[in-house]
Amino acid sequence: MAWEEVEAGTLPKNWDWRNISGVNYVSWSLNQHIPQYCGSCWAHGTTSALADRFNILLKDHNPTPVGLNAQVMVNCQAGGSCYGGDPSGVYDYAYYTGIPDSSCMQYVAKNLDKDDCDAIDVCRDCHWPPPPEGDSGIEGCFAVTNYRRYYASNYYSVSGPTQMKSELYKNGPIGCGIDATDGLEKYMGGIYSEKNIWPSINHEISVVGWGFDEASQTEYWVGRNSWGTYWGENGFFRIKMYTDNLAIEEDCIAAIPSFKPNQVEPPTEVMI
Repeated sequence: MAWEEVEAGTLPKNWDWRNISGVNYVSWSLNQHIPQYCGSCWAHGTTSALADRFNILLKDHNPTPVGLNAQVMVNCQAGGSCYGGDPSGVYDYAYYTGIPDSSCMQYVAKNLDKDDCDAIDVCRDCHWPPPPEGDSGIEGCFAVTNYRRYYASNYYSVSGPTQMKSELYKNGPIGCGIDATDGLEKYMGGIYSEKNIWPSINHEISVVGWGFDEASQTEYWVGRNSWGTYWGENGFFRIKMYTDNLAIEEDCIAAIPSFKPNQVEPPTEVMI
């Protein structure tokens, strides 16, 4: 594990995957509630973190940033639906099936009106002419099967500042649970902290780095939300490290990106 190879005490005061030697490896920010409310944070926080890791893996060999498809995770119930879900299901899907990129399916913030997803619900294209207003136009669409699949060769739990820092530094952003309180929803900037004796994790975000504020002598995490770029600091937020941080350090998952399908079961000790 990263924390067995990289000692947190040797790491820099600031590390942010949005700017590593002038390069931004982070995929674009999204809004899970457009065009309507959808409780799909479990799909957004995970696919965003894994997409970032593919950008880090590809580096200069990648002409455009990788973005993974959160709507497909909703369509195929890979952990949940618009009524909420379990982030670990996304990594199961990435391990066994592979996630398509964002161009395969438009995000519509809606569950399928059927129990199972078919090939056309994973990656599609459509013919001319456009359908009449109010018509889905699905009859003019067809399934695409030759799309690139983005896999996770392994995934595992991460918790606590030491593990999180080492994992972030060595491998890239991670998905983490957090208690999305009313106060956090109203966040507009700065280093956030909130005293909450019994935080209850009800939301998934991704952590992309950490920093140190010299003026207040405060260490903080840099997180990315999925509530649009008009929220927080252009869709991102900073939150205090160690204490009063709504359980952001308690339940995180990291995945190793891969372009190869897996042939064996994942190790049981890393399952969430």
